[in-house]
Amino acid sequence: MSEEQERRNLRMPSDDEVFAVVTEHNGGNHVRVQCADGEDRMGRIPGRMKYRTWISEGDVVLVEPWDWQDEKANIEWRYSEQDADQLRDEGHIQ
Repeated sequence: MSEEQERRNLRMPSDDEVFAVVTEHNGGNHVRVQCADGEDRMGRIPGRMKYRTWISEGDVVLVEPWDWQDEKANIEWRYSEQDADQLRDEGHIQ
């Protein structure tokens, strides 16, 4: 890729969303995620993403922790490898 690749406008977390990295695939529509706020949560892949967006270990995702069970979260968005690199370069994630 060229040094001057175009910066893309990426989806940023809203007030109740956090960045996370998928650490383990638990089968079905469940994954284990390590969130940017230091929590380890069980992530649920919603039906609208289940067959359209493949989520694998190491992917950077955006999750929304549940209000009533903080150890669980819904996966809201998956970033491509290129988008994840941009987030790292800009200091949003590690």
